[in-house]
Order: sequence, then C-alpha cells, then structure tokens
Amino acid sequence: MNVIVERIADFLKKYPPFNYLSVDELKIVASSIHVINLEKDKTLFKVGDHLHDSFYTVASGIINLSVIADAEETFLNKCVAGDVFGLRPFFAKNNYMMTAKAREECVIFAIPIVAFRPFVAQNADVLNFLLESFATNSNNPGDQNKGKLLSDNVVFQGQQPEIQYFQSFSYNKTPLKTTAAAQVKDVAQLMTDNLFNSVIVSEKNMPIGIVTDTDLRSKVATGRFPLTTTIDKIMSSPVLTVPENVSLAEAQLIMLQGNVTHLCVTQDGTDKSEIKGIIAEHDLIVAQASNPGVLIKEIKRSQDAKDLKRVRGKLTDMIQTSLNKNIPLSHINNISGEISLAIVKRSVELSILELGSPPARFAWLSIGSQGRKEQLLLTDQDHILVFEDVAAEKYRDVKDYFLKLAKKVTETLQKVGYNPCPNGHLASNMLWCKSLTDWIKQYENWMNTPGEISNEISSIFFDYEIAYGEPKIEEAITDVIFNNVRKKKLFFDYLGNDALRKPPALTFFKKFALEEEGPHKDKFDIKTRALMPLIDAARLFTLSLHIKGINNTYLRYKQLAMIDSKHAEIFLNCAEAFQALSKIRVTEGMKNDDSGQYINIEQLSKNDREILKNALLPMRDIEDLIKDSFQLTQFS
Repeated sequence: MNVIVERIADFLKKYPPFNYLSVDELKIVASSIHVINLEKDKTLFKVGDHLHDSFYTVASGIINLSVIADAEETFLNKCVAGDVFGLRPFFAKNNYMMTAKAREECVIFAIPIVAFRPFVAQNADVLNFLLESFATNSNNPGDQNKGKLLSDNVVFQGQQPEIQYFQSFSYNKTPLKTTAAAQVKDVAQLMTDNLFNSVIVSEKNMPIGIVTDTDLRSKVATGRFPLTTTIDKIMSSPVLTVPENVSLAEAQLIMLQGNVTHLCVTQDGTDKSEIKGIIAEHDLIVAQASNPGVLIKEIKRSQDAKDLKRVRGKLTDMIQTSLNKNIPLSHINNISGEISLAIVKRSVELSILELGSPPARFAWLSIGSQGRKEQLLLTDQDHILVFEDVAAEKYRDVKDYFLKLAKKVTETLQKVGYNPCPNGHLASNMLWCKSLTDWIKQYENWMNTPGEISNEISSIFFDYEIAYGEPKIEEAITDVIFNNVRKKKLFFDYLGNDALRKPPALTFFKKFALEEEGPHKDKFDIKTRALMPLIDAARLFTLSLHIKGINNTYLRYKQLAMIDSKHAEIFLNCAEAFQALSKIRVTEGMKNDDSGQYINIEQLSKNDREILKNALLPMRDIEDLIKDSFQLTQFS
C-alpha cells in the first residue's frame, strides 16, 4: 500500500462509518478515493445539479451546506474533518437538494459509490449507521463521536424528522406473475404486452423468484440462454420480500443492501406468504416527491384549486401512512398543520392575484381546529379576516374588497375539500371581516359582557393561527385578549360553564351515550361528547394562567402540567386522553371517508373500545377541577 493510501486509511478509520471496516476493507476504499482541493467559496455541488458518482468526507477545512428557498440562501449545517456528506446518490436518483460550498480552503475525499456499496451490503453496522442517519436527518445517530453524516434531505421549518420517510408510498399491487415452468419467450411477451419491466415467479401464490428487463438483456439477449429456456433458469432467487406497510426508508435501504431494483411485497414480509405487490426503484423516486417539504413546494407552485386539491390528497395519504406506522399524533398534527396553513396561504395569494393588490394590510386567521393544528380530516373551514384601520371615508370600500377576497378564498378552499362552517364562522361573513379596532371591540365585548348575545360568541375565536398577512395584527389581537383576561371572573364563569355544558360521554351505567335519534342514531358523537370538553377545558386553563402562543390542545395540557405541578397528573392524563380520542376519530374518519365525528361503537375492535372508554376517564377529573378553580354561578 503506497504512503498516500495508507495516510487516507489512517484518517478514515477514526470516523464512522469507516471505523466499522476491517483494515483490508479500508485499504480498498482508500485506494479508490479521489482527493479534491477545493478553494475558498468554491462549490462542490449545488441545488439541482445531477448526482455525482461519489460521496464525500472532509479531510480538512469546513464545508457549508445550504439550500435556496424563496430566492434566499438558508444555511443548514457545516461539515468539518471526518464529516460525511453528499450521500444522496445512495438513496435517490433525482438531483441534489442542497449546495456544498467551501467556507475556507478544503481537502475533500471523494469516495466512489461503486467502491463503497459492497461494504454497505455486507456490514450491518455500516448499513445501520446510514439507515439511522438518513431516516432521521440527524448527525451521528448513536453518540457524539467525531465525524457525522449529514443527510441530503431538506425539511421545512418545524418539520419533525421522525415523519419524513413515512409518507405515502404507492406501489404496484397487481404485479405480473408466472410459473417456474414458463418459457422465457412467453414471459418476455407477457411483460411486453403489459408494459411491465418485471415478473414474479410464483408457486401457490408465494414468490420463489423474480425476472426483470435486466435479466432478459444480460442472460437472453447475450445468447447465454435460448428463448425456449424455462424462466427458473434465469430468475433471481430468493427474491427479497417486504411487508405491506414497509416505509420508504426501509425499502431504500433493503434495495441498497441487496443491490436490487425490485422488492416483492407479501402479506407478512416473508417469501412464505401470499404475494401482495411489487416495489420498483422508480416507485421510491416518485415517493420522494411526496415528502412534506416537497408538498410545500408544490403548494407554492399551485395555480388553482385543482392543484391544491391534488396536494391535499397527497397529505391525506401521508397522514394515513403515518398513522399506520404509529408516528406520534403530535408530530402528524404539526406537519399536517403546516401544510394546511400553506394551502390556505396559497388560496389567499391566488385570490389576490385575481382581485389585485389589497388596499390595506391585513391578517387572515384560521380558527378552530385548523387554528389549533388539529385538522387531520377534511372538516369545515373556519376563519376570520382583520384589516388595519383606515380612514372612515375609505372603510366601506376597503371592507368590500376584503369581503370579495374572502369569498374567493372560501370558494377555493371549498373546491379543495374544506366545506364552509355551517355556523358561518367565515371571513366572507361581514360579521367576521372587519378592521383591527372593530375586532378589538369585539373581543373586549366578549370578555367583558359574555353571554349577552349568546348566538354571537364562540370559544373557537380564541384558537387562531395566522395563515397569511401581517403578523403584528395577530399580535395585536393576542395582546387584547391577554390584557383583558386578568380578573375577568365573569368571562371564566361563561367559558367554564360552556365547557361543562357538553352532553355526557357515558351513561349512568358507564355505557357509551349514543345518539337516540336522527341520521346518526345509535352512534357515538366523539367530537361533542369527548373531544370538545377536553378542548374547552384546555383553552379555559390556558387563558386563566396567561399562557401565550400555544393553541394545540395536547401541547396546552403539557404546558399546564409544567406550570401547575399540583394538578400535573390531571393535565397529563387529559393530554394522553385527547391524543387517544383524536386518533380514534381520525382513523374512523379515514376509514369511512367522513368527518369521523360519529363512531359506530359496534364496529370498533374490543381493544379500541377499551382505549376509548379509558380515554373518557380523565374527563371527570378535569370537570371537577373546573368547578373547584372558577366561580361558576351566573351561567350555571
């Protein structure tokens, strides 16, 4: 081994994943490496470049990784000696999603993918390092050793890494199948007629092998086997199999490990169970276009409601897949909430493009479940519009513009799939489209004289999130609420009684309280009887304890537990109960393609019925705490 190769091997062995390799394996890798001297401010690769045939590790200097978003360069991370980056060629076929630029003069080792791939397939430690790092978008997953792997995946602000590679993953569920005795020429004709590039060789509907275009080219077209050969002579066997709920990351790494381009999907993930489909390398490439960050980009490029509806469909698929993979609901809510708000924002932008520039600054606030980032299903749209104060003589014209704008946005969102709120809580309603001063008066009236106009107030107006516009307007609304909330016993009296006024979830005999009449007779109203009491209680205590900036019910309870240690157990139990109830509602809504509000108890599994009943237990404790904490007299 020459001196340079020896020095490179000595350097690499100090850092993962190279420290998992044997001395001989390190020699092979080191001898294949190309050394790059990169001057300061020079770029190794940039966003959109075709993938290189190598990945990289820093020998000396610093490499900055960045991404271009909305015409701005955003710094992501820096790579120092021992750090590995540029691994995208291992996992994807599309172009680079970030830029690697020298912050100072650097020496970079370029490691050919073809030279390193065999060690990934043969070494479980190397494979696990890549799997954990790539799937979690993190640094060295196990510890803080020198040297880390920088994922080549870009996530939008606030995205939880756990979810990134569990999005919707579609594959062919009706693969071509043949028997081992079939002749090559017949199988080739079958593939041609159906425009498929693979066929599974099966026995009793269980896979025993696979044949792809590559096999036909390398084994038949070259003359090694005649067309009359039986297919079992050229098939690849055993075939790599995966279960039906395999994730994108898992499929990518299994392909990488096996150095194959197809995976057979079976009922239990083994070759001893029924064939359920086939995953091609192309399916993985398509799936990468459905991760949350890409969905946000698609939304920004959308030109009409049809485009936005298509993205919302992908979001639904991603939510379903995430539920199947048992991703924590709080993470799913966070991602879904960001994407939903992006859809609203783009709807506003498209409407402005059609109407012309607004005559004043404004804020579009999503309220209710969307304002709390709890809208996983396609339920109602609820929103308000607040525009800055204008001169009296301009008020009518300004309000007319914003009412027209709100009407267009509401119509766009309806086409996407969000039906208008049946209670009229819409910015297109002149009651909920007005100036900042008028909104300040509105909130002050609600808080100072609650219940005077009972059909006008709704507690969901206190759950809001800005989707578009001027953040300072939203801040002004928040300041009004929290400046007025102190010593407002009457207001808390109203909210407390409102929270307790919901119909009970259980009967006197501890059975589920089912609807007695109407179209939902004999079903359980999980929204009104179970979720809303918890939502109302969380809002009530959050306002009373002056907690700003947290709208999500689960996070409100978690914050309340931190602030009020005396009642922390009650709040934590409510947090977990809310998550369990929400998951049941979303799961049932997805299954029945509806709002999930009304649950057929008989159709739930015994385990789900038990989960549902247990989730209702903390409600008595939170109701008692409301009665003990607030003077509930006037509105009782």
